[in-house]
Amino acid sequence: MVSIRPLNLLWVLIGGFLGTVVGMLPGLGPATAVAVLIPITFGMDPTSALILMAAIYYGAMYGGSRSSILLNTPGDGSAIAATFDGYPMSQKGQAGQALTISAIASLIGGLFAIVGFVLLAKPLASFALRFGPAEYFMLMLFTLSAIVSLSKGNMVKGFIAMSIGLILSTVGIDLQTGVHRFTFDIPQLSEGIDFLVVIIGVYAVGEVLYNFIGIDSLGSGKKKVGKKWITKEQWQQSKWPMIRSGPMGFLIGVLPGAGGSIASMLSYTTERQLSKNPERFGKGAVEGVAAPESANNAASVGAFIPLLTMGIPGSGTTAVILGAVIMLGLRPGPLLFENSPDMVWTLVNSMFIGNIMLVIMNILMVGLLVRILDTPPKVLYPLILVLAFIGTYTLSYSMVDFYILVIFGLIGLAMKLLNFPIAPLILAVIVGSDMEQNFRKSVVSHDNYLNIFFASSVSTTLTIMTILSVLYPFFLGWLQKRKQKQA
Repeated sequence: MVSIRPLNLLWVLIGGFLGTVVGMLPGLGPATAVAVLIPITFGMDPTSALILMAAIYYGAMYGGSRSSILLNTPGDGSAIAATFDGYPMSQKGQAGQALTISAIASLIGGLFAIVGFVLLAKPLASFALRFGPAEYFMLMLFTLSAIVSLSKGNMVKGFIAMSIGLILSTVGIDLQTGVHRFTFDIPQLSEGIDFLVVIIGVYAVGEVLYNFIGIDSLGSGKKKVGKKWITKEQWQQSKWPMIRSGPMGFLIGVLPGAGGSIASMLSYTTERQLSKNPERFGKGAVEGVAAPESANNAASVGAFIPLLTMGIPGSGTTAVILGAVIMLGLRPGPLLFENSPDMVWTLVNSMFIGNIMLVIMNILMVGLLVRILDTPPKVLYPLILVLAFIGTYTLSYSMVDFYILVIFGLIGLAMKLLNFPIAPLILAVIVGSDMEQNFRKSVVSHDNYLNIFFASSVSTTLTIMTILSVLYPFFLGWLQKRKQKQA
């Protein structure tokens, strides 16, 4: 087998390790890692090059949750959901267990996705073609509504946060008319506000500012990091969320443009709604770490299906990989499976091997990683700020991003102090631009009639799910009040 040749195994190991390290750094996601390492692939065998780039991609999915769990600072958009319960677990002295369960969940999600790839690559590629602008708009709207519905007791604040995020996503040049919107004559805002700057500002800088308020009370002693291995009870709580979230993340990853952010958020909201004790979520529930980690790793594998079968990048990272693959002389598309089957199945085998390598690597690194929590706060927080500013500067090498970072750091601080949910704001910024463009394309193509959103079974189903997700908290509240009256 080509995938177990020593050189290809070495590329899997190198790619997985580099992806894990880069995934931990704020602002440097898998797309950046692949882009930086493209020159290395020149002159390489195309199969080996693809193996290396794929390993970097799913390696970054493993690494993104490391900083989310330990520092409440997501490496990229797909790692946001890991902060919701991963960071509270660290604060409760369960950092080691949170890191271990995230690695196991990533493995299980990846394995589900690999099996799905083998069995369903061509049928799913055909199904993804049924998604037009209306279906994509409703998918994104459903994701946002599901996130807002999680703001139990704070749904109004959740809607406000989501609205702010959607407003921010309109900054820049309107892609359809070429008009500058809300740029205030600042050239650097013409391309909009990079969502990674918003993520780093709200999470990293906001968290640091919030903790600086009470830094003297935090002390400088060593924090309890807990055991490395998860308990039997934690495994029982997390095994079914991991099993459910893997296929879900894989299916969402197949949809071009959906990506790990939507997959992880949807899996998290689904598990909270299915849970018998939803109040545990956000306070260190182990299944709140397991579900999104399984989903986002599965999504990274799923994103290769539209790339290889149709030549359509399923995410920002696969868009970079597509450019590199074309430069290497390969033409992804329907004929790739017929003309180069050995390359495709070698890639699939390498993904299986790579996921096994990564779970071992990440569990072995738990002891080293949790030492970050032993760093005194007065040293740790300035280091986080330095990483945040370096990560922001590398995005576009613009000083304007520094000002934006500080502004969103203050917004993040205000949201924490006022108990506003952050997730709706972040997700709205990520998907807002695509939502707007898909909505406008849908309406224009249907003579400005909104019944386009009921024109297909897919969009109709998503519309109904969106309405139900908004009504669900109200129904749950009514049910609980009824039970209390009967008691």
